[in-house]
Amino acid sequence: MPYFDAASAAPLHPVARQALLAALDEGWADPARLYREGRRARLLLDAAREAAAEAVGCRPDELVFTSSGTTAVHAGIDGALSGRRRVGRHLALSAVEHSSVLHSAAAHEAAGGSFTEVPVDRTGAVDPAVYGGALRADTALACLQSANHEVGTEQPVAEVAARCAEAGVPLLVDAAQSLGWGPVPAGWSLLTASAHKWGGPAGVGLLAVRKGVRFAPRGPAGERESGRAAGFENLPAIVAAAASLHAVRGEAAAESGRLRALVERIRTVVAERVPDVEVVGDPERRLPHLVTFSCLYVDGETLLHELDRREFSVSSGSSCTSSTLVPSHVLKAMGVLSEGNIRVSLPPGTDGADVDRFLEVLPGVVAGVRERLGAPVSAPRSPGPAASLVVDALGRRCPIPVIELAKVIGEVAVGATVTVLADDEAARLDIPAWCEMRGQEYVGEEPADRGSAYVVRRLS
Repeated sequence: MPYFDAASAAPLHPVARQALLAALDEGWADPARLYREGRRARLLLDAAREAAAEAVGCRPDELVFTSSGTTAVHAGIDGALSGRRRVGRHLALSAVEHSSVLHSAAAHEAAGGSFTEVPVDRTGAVDPAVYGGALRADTALACLQSANHEVGTEQPVAEVAARCAEAGVPLLVDAAQSLGWGPVPAGWSLLTASAHKWGGPAGVGLLAVRKGVRFAPRGPAGERESGRAAGFENLPAIVAAAASLHAVRGEAAAESGRLRALVERIRTVVAERVPDVEVVGDPERRLPHLVTFSCLYVDGETLLHELDRREFSVSSGSSCTSSTLVPSHVLKAMGVLSEGNIRVSLPPGTDGADVDRFLEVLPGVVAGVRERLGAPVSAPRSPGPAASLVVDALGRRCPIPVIELAKVIGEVAVGATVTVLADDEAARLDIPAWCEMRGQEYVGEEPADRGSAYVVRRLS
């Protein structure tokens, strides 16, 4: 069964499996003890730290292992903000950061701090000049992912790092998605990553803090991992994480080129074979293995289930796949279509034949879901007689509000409006996206008795 969700968790690398099994026999003792079993465990821990530090591009004494990538992010942000509390309590971050960063920002604000979300363009990238403008005299820390986890767009880390250096603000880079493909550009002050993203075991994160960066760990003090990560080290998993990181880096150049070609084929063929689709993310400056696209008039949850029935494991940022019915904050910040969203992230070793079969299956799956939902085959072009129409889609979830809009847009005269009443959060994003895709004018949002009224003017 083709597994196309490596951005969530990559399959365990064979080297990780071998290292894990070996370390279970050799690395079970406490590395803080001085007897021979402890010394043997300590040697394994030191070797793993050196290997990971080499891959990161830092000194071994600058890197600690945590229990997850999320823990590394939380510890990094908390420690940097605490260490620089005399500077101020302002935090800067991009609008498309991983939820772990957003949760830390929300907790910081609840505790009396403040933060600024730097907007991104339609590809998901920040403008370094705009990011630099968000830095203030009281900014204690800036955060920027190296590459986006949902759409694959690489961020201008070096340019933003230069702006942060000019302002005297340390930059924390979340490198979870990119570290397996290569080192992060220089200029960062703190870096975090997660082993299960590159084929290591789950439950191992990395936190690197450059010497000279003010850092004060919060919470009860611990004597392990320089006091920055509490608890007994999961040494077998750490050894496997470091070994697999070294292995995937050695394979990255060849595998990156091969997967980039497969992803380029997906980007091209999906746009050709699936009507009313938006391929999102930067087409050039992107991770080699990841592509995301959104399909109009499609229920994302049904689409994922139908692909799973055909033995394809993919992911989605569509609100239709979420119990909260809130679209992905990444897609929302980019201003792109969220309904029918599919993320394909290919693990190393993906067979091109599996990609070809996916591209053969996908158009029929999308067409079948659209037919069951009663989606229009094409937008009407003849001028309608009505001056305006109101569509009541209250209580109906994506993609129904957009489908109902598409059904009636041809019933109003050119220049007239259709008002869609909806209380689904996705409508706020998907109706403007539909207008851009179909050449209609999105007039704006107005308050309504329940939910909101979205006004669209017919242009053609």
